[in-house]
Amino acid sequence: MIKALTTDVEEFYRQCDPDKENLCLYGYPTEQWEVNLPAEEVPPELPEPALGINFARDGMQEKDWLTLVAVHSDAWLISVAFYFGARFGFDRADRKRLFTMINDLPTIFEVVTGTAKKQAKEKSSVSNHTNNKSKSSSKGRGTESVKQTKQAKEEDEGAEEDEEEHGETLCGACGELYAADEFWICCDICERWFHGKCVKITPARAEHIKQYKCPTCSNKRARP
Repeated sequence: MIKALTTDVEEFYRQCDPDKENLCLYGYPTEQWEVNLPAEEVPPELPEPALGINFARDGMQEKDWLTLVAVHSDAWLISVAFYFGARFGFDRADRKRLFTMINDLPTIFEVVTGTAKKQAKEKSSVSNHTNNKSKSSSKGRGTESVKQTKQAKEEDEGAEEDEEEHGETLCGACGELYAADEFWICCDICERWFHGKCVKITPARAEHIKQYKCPTCSNKRARP
């Protein structure tokens, strides 16, 4: 999956034609990938992946679209990991170990957006800074520690306030916040909101739709 979204991104972008049916991205242990229709042989009890990743391709910036695909991929992989954890009877310690193993690796989102490299660089910088600081007096270390703790607390409080302020409706396709100057439509099945441009619905067309189904709900296979 990472290969499709990074080194092979041009070919991946080309294959995700919005005019085709709902497509999925498949990653294989051989480090190969494939864009194809949802597989019929997938056990129905498995968490269902995001269908129709190709529909929003031309309705948003390429970088934003790739980021969205990466987020959907991460969400599905984590869901599958914990699904098998439940199936095999993982206890609290096993679940904690699984979660730790997952967090030891960067997410697909972090790799695609370059966050993983940035975090590694910052970690290295912090490590060097800590080593240099260890040469200072214990009093100095204590004062600096209090400062950093206070600063971290203020940053956390600021982040919480920002989250509350911007915790508005997100587009189910591109993940962007609601904007009053753009046309949006709500799926009558899953009740998620979408940019009209992301799901190719215009205001004029929406007037003639009695019950709107988003691409995901429209293409869900009937469960046995």
